[in-house]
Amino acid sequence: MTPPPKTARQIAFNVLQQWRQTGKFAGPMLESAFSRTKDLLPSDRGLSSELVYGVIRRQATLDAVLKPRLKRPPDQVEPPLWTLLQLGTYQLLFFSPNSHHAAVHETVELSRWLEKSRWTGFANGVLRSVQRDISDKPANTAAADTIPTRPDQFLRLASPLMPDPVNDPNRYIAAAGSLPGWLVDNWSSRFDFDELLRMAVWFNTPAATWLRVNTLRTDGPQLVADLIAANIDATFDDSQQMVRLGSTAHVPSLPGFGDGHFTVQDPSAASAARLLAPVPGQQVLDLCAAPGTKSTHLAELMENRGQVVAADSHPGRLELIAPAANRLGLSIIESVPVDESGENLPAGPFDAVLVDVPCSNTGVLGKRPEARWRLEPDEPERLSGLQWNLLERAAERLGPGGRLVYSTCSIEPIENEDLVAKFLEKRPEFEQIDVRRHVPGCPGDGGFQVLLTRGNG
Repeated sequence: MTPPPKTARQIAFNVLQQWRQTGKFAGPMLESAFSRTKDLLPSDRGLSSELVYGVIRRQATLDAVLKPRLKRPPDQVEPPLWTLLQLGTYQLLFFSPNSHHAAVHETVELSRWLEKSRWTGFANGVLRSVQRDISDKPANTAAADTIPTRPDQFLRLASPLMPDPVNDPNRYIAAAGSLPGWLVDNWSSRFDFDELLRMAVWFNTPAATWLRVNTLRTDGPQLVADLIAANIDATFDDSQQMVRLGSTAHVPSLPGFGDGHFTVQDPSAASAARLLAPVPGQQVLDLCAAPGTKSTHLAELMENRGQVVAADSHPGRLELIAPAANRLGLSIIESVPVDESGENLPAGPFDAVLVDVPCSNTGVLGKRPEARWRLEPDEPERLSGLQWNLLERAAERLGPGGRLVYSTCSIEPIENEDLVAKFLEKRPEFEQIDVRRHVPGCPGDGGFQVLLTRGNG
């Protein structure tokens, strides 16, 4: 039996194997592994996380680099061995050249830890082949022998392992940018090659951490000052009214977290509550509210006066709202369990409604690494039926003259503009006031939000 994992790479290997075998999300498995491994340094936690999420995000690129080196199809390679090769290849492609020797050595050592000594020669040979194919010549454009690594940065290969971006641009984006081919084909009707490449790089780059300031307890400049005093790189983005961290951090350990000075939230998501602009003293419904990030934002904007009814169909996630509200000093949020159809929603009428519907997640494929590989081609169309039903139910609970924000983290028209246009055609008493289309990476997640108002008649 394989001994328990102790090193960052051993943990990463175990989690990746569990992810492939169970289909569960990698994040909770990583946290569980960290809790069982004593004396693990923060740097090791960071390395494990980068390896796990990096391999998940980049697996199409890794496979494109690995396949030409094998004399048999990948499905004829033992799955744990393929995971091993992907781990080593990820480090060779996306870590500093100074770490290449360690990448090969430590990956081969993993096979010994797994008591698979017969893999050592094969793994060493394949990874040495990958290492030889990494050129030190500079590259600044997409080509069959380059892989995008960061915005405007490319890794040069010694041979053309990627599809030709001139003759087959979509296949290049799918392989070098590690996205499902069908999704790239869909997007290519709306985005040109340069924008597709930019989005692919964005989705493969760990996202910045943004903090939404709880203005009931502090302000942006003061929060930045507190973070800098603790040697945390932070800046206040006036255009977003949020604080951006310069590097990853263990959020519960940040100064001000326990005192409720901030909530982690992407600026695109934070714009939903601001667009709704609830007024203190109002009755507000947050539909699909769990785990409560938007509910708490609404309560903050309302100065903790009035009522926010946070409704959701997931009891376990709904239970997360109360602790978040307590930490932030908010007392006006009432959590209400409902069924998925929204049939048993509180009757209202409400002054304002936020309906942040379940969606395909195509605007947040970087933040949710597994999403791109779970997504099916028909999913946006299938989800649009559920989204329509939830929008209808939300509209029924809105009082005359009320405001309603429909929000997704999708960039698919069938879930966004097309659905809202259909709704407005059916419900002429509603008027579209404002639309916000969030482009992935400008500066945060992709998504869509629209403000509708209901007439007084």
